[in-house]
Amino acid sequence: MALTTSQAFSGPSADQTASSSDEAVLLAFGDSLTAGFGLAEQDAFPAVLEARLRGQGYPVRVINAGVSGDTTADGLDRLEWVLAGLPADRKTLAILELGANDALRGVNPDITRRNLTAMVEIFLERDIPVFLAGMLAPLNLGRDFTARFNAIFPDLAESFDLPLYPFFLEGVVGNPALNLGDGIHPNEQGIIAITDNILPLIVDFLRTHGVRPAP
Repeated sequence: MALTTSQAFSGPSADQTASSSDEAVLLAFGDSLTAGFGLAEQDAFPAVLEARLRGQGYPVRVINAGVSGDTTADGLDRLEWVLAGLPADRKTLAILELGANDALRGVNPDITRRNLTAMVEIFLERDIPVFLAGMLAPLNLGRDFTARFNAIFPDLAESFDLPLYPFFLEGVVGNPALNLGDGIHPNEQGIIAITDNILPLIVDFLRTHGVRPAP
């Protein structure tokens, strides 16, 4: 598969940042799987996740900071700029979902690991807790590459004591009913499935860091 179509992220919009100061900000930082390639804004993962969290009473604004086509190198290049645009007066947490395009382009897993490590360190230096949304390499890239790539996310989770959802596309990849016509990107129902799967872990992540349902 390929997640390479360019889509620019222009920074948090006024609607995304102009919310109550008692709301937490959850930055969804990733590639097309986060950006919502081929979907309406309200059907992308960040919007669906926010709706589900708010439905459970959590005062959370989920910011869509996904850019289609991004590799981990691209993400690292823009991370500081994205963080500079976030509101300074609110608790901020992050979901880090990058790596699929590295695997598809055959980027050396050591480089992917280094870039992801650098991004985690940038978040943590700013006291921004990180939730890792993991990725698995396609099997056709060979046993050695697949083993080295697939070890990255569990290793980072262990090294930095981070929560990990091992495979962002769990239960969705390869299912035509849950993907767009390209057979690559999740459709609306695929995003709902992803959100259903990951939501309990995100709720635990929020509660661990003091974000509770509004009374």
